[in-house]
Amino acid sequence: MIKEFLKDKLKVKVYNTRGEMGTSAADLAAQCLRELLQHKDEVNIIFAAAASQNEFLEAIAVEKDIAWNRVNAFHMDEYTGLPVTHPQRFGNFLNKKIFSKLPLKKVYYLNEDGNDTEAESRRYAALLEKMPPDITFMGIGENTHLAFNDPHVADFNDPVLVKIIDLDEPCKVQQVHDGCFPTVAEVPSLAYTLTIPALLQSKYIFCMVPGKNKAQAVKYTLNESITAKYPSTSLRTHSDATLFLDQDSASLIL
Repeated sequence: MIKEFLKDKLKVKVYNTRGEMGTSAADLAAQCLRELLQHKDEVNIIFAAAASQNEFLEAIAVEKDIAWNRVNAFHMDEYTGLPVTHPQRFGNFLNKKIFSKLPLKKVYYLNEDGNDTEAESRRYAALLEKMPPDITFMGIGENTHLAFNDPHVADFNDPVLVKIIDLDEPCKVQQVHDGCFPTVAEVPSLAYTLTIPALLQSKYIFCMVPGKNKAQAVKYTLNESITAKYPSTSLRTHSDATLFLDQDSASLIL
């Protein structure tokens, strides 16, 4: 690790490489999960689906001595308008990267049937109310979004836990940068997202943000005022959140 520091309440850890970042984040997350499982019958986790999570997901999938059969999994966003078998649906991404590799108690997919209705927002919100998340594994978008809470729709006091939003242009561009779609025109315009309060209600947050394309977002996250103009600044208000960076993503703050 190169450096660690505190910004408001947010713990920040900077590593040499994204591989080291992912491995260290997985090690600390696994320790947290084991401790929770010592005191709880079940643990509920929200997962992010993004290329930035690849190293972390690969590492935590091989962690030992975790009772995954007592863990329920959720994910934080999902496109509308795509066939349920489409490889770029976030549920399918997470199933390939992590869910299919672990003997989880239950995976709760968002918009699993592809019906694209407001009723699905209420259904998933009810699940989160019934099984409040203990841990959120997440990243930060190039426009500082958390999940699909882009600046124009982010609300730190959102009255709902899940909603359908329209993606802004920088968010669509990021989907192309991440290799999810060949062109911006092919990125769906609408998506489901867990809201900021839904994501931050977890007791623990592990936020993995590698790569040069995230450097400006990291700078905003740590240096701007805490405001919905920069949704990720909300992490600085959480009682136990850790931001994991590599040299590239931390290049503007070191």
